[in-house]
Amino acid sequence: MMKKFDRKLILSDGSEYYGYGFGSKHEKITEIVFNTSLVGYQEILSDPSYTYQTVVMAYPLIGNYGMTEEDFETDIPTIGGLAVRDYNDQPSNFRSKYTLSEIMEKYKIPGIYGIDTRKLVRSIRDLGSRKALLTDIGTSLQEGLRRLDLYNIPRDAVSQVSRKNVQHYTVTDGKYHVAAIDCGMKQNIVRTLNRRGCSVTIVPWNTSAREIEKLRPDGVFLSNGPGNPADVQTVVELVKALKGEYPIFGICLGHQIISLAYGARIYKLKFGHRGGNHPIKNLRTGKIEITSQNHSYAVDKASLANTRLKITHLNLLDQTVEGVACEEDRVFGVQYHPESAPGPQDSGYLFEQFIKMMEGTKDGEKN
Repeated sequence: MMKKFDRKLILSDGSEYYGYGFGSKHEKITEIVFNTSLVGYQEILSDPSYTYQTVVMAYPLIGNYGMTEEDFETDIPTIGGLAVRDYNDQPSNFRSKYTLSEIMEKYKIPGIYGIDTRKLVRSIRDLGSRKALLTDIGTSLQEGLRRLDLYNIPRDAVSQVSRKNVQHYTVTDGKYHVAAIDCGMKQNIVRTLNRRGCSVTIVPWNTSAREIEKLRPDGVFLSNGPGNPADVQTVVELVKALKGEYPIFGICLGHQIISLAYGARIYKLKFGHRGGNHPIKNLRTGKIEITSQNHSYAVDKASLANTRLKITHLNLLDQTVEGVACEEDRVFGVQYHPESAPGPQDSGYLFEQFIKMMEGTKDGEKN
């Protein structure tokens, strides 16, 4: 006898997807998006960039290798929800300490499985990302649509996920000191910088230029993070104050903030880029990189014409801007994730590029 459905997704276009609950039983309204990665659900679940979003996993089997202590990208996951085809609650992995459902229940993250994720992904691709309610099976469509209509996705995501206090990640005999602006920074970025001999001081998103100067960094890093970059004007103004003073490297949201600081425009993509196999062309070398991506917004290519930024990377799937740089200011950013977690490692050279820029500001002395 078929198990009865106990949860469902109601989308703002009136469509419904029936399934079974796992993780938390909380009801949530979020923006629904999809990710095409084959592996890495733990890193996706714990990536702060998914705040206020329910992620539909295109790969059908989720949960089969459990959750480990070492692979979290943040201490407290803030993803809105998870929707999967098949959920495995009996993981097989010697590193696993918890099931996916246990972690989701601990952090009040609702999940649904058993739905037709292929149909749902096609719907998001065709109609775009939109609001969705993850709720009990008894909630009527009329009531669900009423709640969706009344609810606005919050625009305070960065302030919610950013560290509230300064944190230091010091390496023995570290050659460089990086001040990292935390807009929702993934932990693997810290690990990647530490492995390359960089001590990292992570500061809250609303830290002032004066406070950054007191740290005497060799370079400034702008992290990834959730939401619309236009909602963090404080960080845009910070970049305006610091550009030309220190080498600056931005990833994802950080890249978009750099572009805004130089006068470019940002626009929202229909359904975003989320996955681990997006081809990017490096316009300087002509080489193709396979990249990990997670973003809803992109830099308007035409708007860069009136700025001092040059396009360095393009997405080969839709020709969107994937990298910009101002060489004279020693500032650059990429839309994708060179630190991976999860994803390919084709773009790790960008961290070496940042380190090379910092050679001129060794010991905090500006050029």
